[in-house]
Amino acid sequence: MGTTAQIGVTGLAVMGRNLARNFARNGYTVAVHNRTAARTRALVEEFGDEGDFVATETAEEFVAALERPRRLVVMVKAGEPTDAVIAEFAPLLEPGDMIVDGGNAHFAGTRRRERELRERGIHFVGTGVSGGEEGALNGPSIMPGGSAESYASLGPMLERIAAKADDGAPCVTHVGPDGAGHFVKMVHNGIEYADMQLIGEAYQLLRDIAGYTPAQIADVFRRWNTGRLDSYLIEITAEVLSHVDAATGKPFVDVVQDRAEQKGTGRWTVQIALDLGVPVSGIAEAVFARSLSGHADLRAASRGLPGPSAEPLPPGEAAAFADRVEQALYASKIVSYTQGFHQIAAASAEYGWGIDAGAVARIWRAGCIIRAAFLDRITAAYEADPDLVSLLSDAEFAREIGQAQDDWRSVVTAAVAEGVPVPGFAAALAYYDGMRADRLPAALTQGQRDYFGAHTYRRTDREGVFHTLWGGDRSEVEA
Repeated sequence: MGTTAQIGVTGLAVMGRNLARNFARNGYTVAVHNRTAARTRALVEEFGDEGDFVATETAEEFVAALERPRRLVVMVKAGEPTDAVIAEFAPLLEPGDMIVDGGNAHFAGTRRRERELRERGIHFVGTGVSGGEEGALNGPSIMPGGSAESYASLGPMLERIAAKADDGAPCVTHVGPDGAGHFVKMVHNGIEYADMQLIGEAYQLLRDIAGYTPAQIADVFRRWNTGRLDSYLIEITAEVLSHVDAATGKPFVDVVQDRAEQKGTGRWTVQIALDLGVPVSGIAEAVFARSLSGHADLRAASRGLPGPSAEPLPPGEAAAFADRVEQALYASKIVSYTQGFHQIAAASAEYGWGIDAGAVARIWRAGCIIRAAFLDRITAAYEADPDLVSLLSDAEFAREIGQAQDDWRSVVTAAVAEGVPVPGFAAALAYYDGMRADRLPAALTQGQRDYFGAHTYRRTDREGVFHTLWGGDRSEVEA
């Protein structure tokens, strides 16, 4: 077998198969390999006319088919399966070769793998890939980490297969060293959780308070998708809500169990945010909402608890209420992205990654699940001020959220009064009010901590750390 392939993909489930086809469609010769050779043969037999594939059955054949420096893309489950593939292929590689992990790996594992392989002269490129199976085939948003040297070799290939934004820019950038790529993909998924929760709350409000049917709500979402909420998730929401179940003739959403599952990246986002001390309350509420939905026995036992039942509004009032919900959804969305970018900035500082927030916003404009017209605005905000502390401090976003806040507060108030749970909307509003407050009750909290645990505090009028002798004359001493 000759050394002919410019890139190789091992792990040919749906994502790996489609990514291999994407490379082949874009003119690259692709070596393909799978633990079960039948899947490799099936890919070539079915899609061989799309480009040049080199089918291999053993690890040795796969590596031998790759030109130097070897670019080996791993598309298997995160964790132990990834480590097993690395253990199989790394001994066959040479210094300068690279292993590209395109799975949803935890960034800490990516940092470990990158460090271990770097000691052997092999580049490990932890790469976030977003867009699902369609994106993998037709152009995903790609978030590679790893060394600058590896991106110099791999980057042009990724740029060719990546989604293209409306201005033609490829949705890929070198995010940063070691685990930076997988970290940014994790936060992307966390924002995705928050986006979906906010959309779900908007749906529930329109159904329970406005009294709309799923088909009517689909029309509302289609209208919203022509404006500032234009996004992939809003688009598919309209499709889901308009779908009618063929077996029953009922709206599709009424025959699906209301138990939302998750694969872990949302939880990771919240867990790491806690470690970094970054408030991502919108993402956290989205994760907890999914968890709550899954506790069927607990919910069944609690269903008879007292509380209000929403009364649908008259048609004229319902339309006005729907407009207020759009404002609340947009304002809450701004907050979710604010929190996500804050977490990325905090991790970048903690790990010395040097992540360019504007570049991240640019590569999320197409291909990925959270792609939205809104991201052009975020990109522009960071381009205008690369040191932007918060999206809420951008003049344009601050103006818009200021215009939306009365309707936002009205919607949350109506939801509470009518007994409709809106943890995402409420958490986003609380974050906004917390950020704009002159003083927070944290001063009292710190006083309590000093009282029962001598944890000390800082004063507003002079430098230093202090402790009050609470049990005696309550005099203050400098700690």
